[in-house]
Amino acid sequence: MSLMRNLNRALTATTGLQVRRAAPDAPPQPKKTVTAAKPARRPTPVYRCPADKDLSTDRLLRRPVFIMSPVRSGSTLLRMLLNAHSRLHSPHELHIRRLEVDYGSKLSQRAMSALDLERGDLEHLLWDRVLHRELVRSGKDFIVEKTPSNAFVYQRIRDCWPDARFVFLLRHPVSIARSWHEGDPDKRTYDEAAADALRYMKAVDNARKGITGGHTVRYEDITADPEQQLRRLCVFLGIDFEPTMLEYGRKDDSQVVKGLGDWRDKIRSGSVQAGRSLPAEDEIPELLRPMCKAWGYSS
Repeated sequence: MSLMRNLNRALTATTGLQVRRAAPDAPPQPKKTVTAAKPARRPTPVYRCPADKDLSTDRLLRRPVFIMSPVRSGSTLLRMLLNAHSRLHSPHELHIRRLEVDYGSKLSQRAMSALDLERGDLEHLLWDRVLHRELVRSGKDFIVEKTPSNAFVYQRIRDCWPDARFVFLLRHPVSIARSWHEGDPDKRTYDEAAADALRYMKAVDNARKGITGGHTVRYEDITADPEQQLRRLCVFLGIDFEPTMLEYGRKDDSQVVKGLGDWRDKIRSGSVQAGRSLPAEDEIPELLRPMCKAWGYSS
């Protein structure tokens, strides 16, 4: 009889307990990797367009200027030139379209609805307050906002500020794609950069077609003759041209923020630099040919 059986017999007689061999440990199970799902983008919220008689109640900001442009199209240069004007304040990209409002409870939603304010209206009030605060801090008369992704929501911006003014900045599509690729070649190939930049080009093109009374300027024309283009733009904005706009760096170069617009040496030079040579016809990829033709860069 084994030692274990003798031990269990004695334990059972005295305590009613027995000893059992422990089961071997189960092999560790591999941990499951959980990939966080990307949050779904919320649909455009309900909002109303303020009537002319409501502007003084619903909006603090008056006659803002929005530069509608693709990425890597020279919008940082243009906004630095405009910001050098004594009446125009053009800060770094503000990305106001990503500022969203939500309700903390159903009661708060009911309360706002009773004030004729839906979620979209509340967001527009927030957008307006942020831009107005920035303008007041500058001490100038008009704000100029140039975030490229604004083109994707041009309808909301137009509806938010019925008195807004729009400047459309174009550049050769191939130059845009090349610059977008060169900005981070490890992140995107040239073909990927062309496809991604084309989304912005199409959004700007849609905005040009959907908004009447805007002003169009080309990056190549700005770099070739900045004074002439700025004079024309000042006429559109109803302000006098100021020669100090041409040497924007002498006045203020503190607004160049990495990730919120161009920050490289060319823009930091403080004056307009010559643009790159336009690509030849045979350098235009098939993907970009329709946009090149639509914008008058090819036949």
